[in-house]
Formats: sequence, C-alpha cells, structure tokens
Amino acid sequence: MGNRLMRFEPFSDIARFDSLRGIEDFFHDFHLRPALRGFEMDTRIKIDVTETDQAYAVKAEIPGVKKEDIHVDIDRTQVTIRAESKRETEEKKGEIVVRSERYWGEQSRSFSLQHAVDEERAVANYKDGVLELTLPKKQTSSARKLVVS
Repeated sequence: MGNRLMRFEPFSDIARFDSLRGIEDFFHDFHLRPALRGFEMDTRIKIDVTETDQAYAVKAEIPGVKKEDIHVDIDRTQVTIRAESKRETEEKKGEIVVRSERYWGEQSRSFSLQHAVDEERAVANYKDGVLELTLPKKQTSSARKLVVS
C-alpha cells in the first residue's frame, strides 16, 4: 500500500455551513423583546462638552441615579464619571409575588480634555437626571524670569 497524499482545504468546513442558512429564518421568528419589556437600561452615559477660554462645561445624562451614587474623578486632563444604578421591582397579585426583579450595574465614561483642569475650582451639580460639571482650566504662565548667574 502506497502513501496517499490528501489536499488540505482549511475552509471546506466553513463552506458546508452555507447550507444551514435556513436556520436564520427559523430563529428570526423568535422575539425575545416581550420577555424583557419594562427592563430597558441604556448603560452609556451621554455627554456634551463645550469650551470657553476659561473653562469646560460638561452635561452628562444619567437618569434614574441618586446623586450619592455618582462619582467624578479628575486627573489633570482626564475626567471619569461613574454612576451606580440600583433597581428593584416587585409585582404582586394579592399576597402572591408574581414577578420580582433586581438590577445592579455601574456605568462609567472617561474622556480627555486638551487643557488641564483646576480640580480645586471644579463644580458638579446633579438635577433631573443631568450632571453638570464646570471645569475651570488650570492657568499656566508661559512667562518666566530667569536669574542670570
């Protein structure tokens, strides 16, 4: 018996999956949205940043969060906003609990600014689901006297 060489075709298995395209149509008819109704969370913090010569103004949308659960960290030009979300819902019919859900999660958003922020003068206010930050720019003096020795 002689040695038989076989050609190796690494993509031949993938080509066989082409015949399974009908499965996509099968799963298309399943809708999971009704099972998740009423439990929609957008986990991204949406922000707007405007700049003047003196400061940056940031508006961040963080609805449904207590102000105690919002944390803002400033490290020179880097700003990080973190928020913890906690929700509990319970649906009862009489004395019988029909549905009980708990959700806990953390959202965060980091971004860099062109100029360093004066952390000592920065101000944060939270009202109606919107966090407003006033971030004054750190004043840097470009003029400097040199002592001639």
